[in-house]
Amino acid sequence: MNSAVVRPDSPEQRALTASTLALVVAVGGVAMFLPPLVRHTVELPLRAAAVGLATACAMLLHWVFLGLAAQRMQRSVAGWVSLSVLLFPVGSATALILLGWFADERRTPRAAM
Repeated sequence: MNSAVVRPDSPEQRALTASTLALVVAVGGVAMFLPPLVRHTVELPLRAAAVGLATACAMLLHWVFLGLAAQRMQRSVAGWVSLSVLLFPVGSATALILLGWFADERRTPRAAM
């Protein structure tokens, strides 16, 4: 068995899953400040502060777990996290898709040529 194969329950997959869940929470928090929900969100200052804090924490956790996944896959942490930070949320989704794709490639070893 190849040592570079990524198992479905590997640390890389767990970090990607945690990063994905954190991104979903962060995008949900950002959506709370968009027009259909903004009036309800800012109606109470405590609610607005709680949603803002939850969004900030989720974004930070997303970036931390994305960096962990990149590090465990022996990829450039700075490159992947900067892509995610500078182009949030599209860059975050792109980074997750690409790292997940690279993990799938490592999971299925190629046939010998």
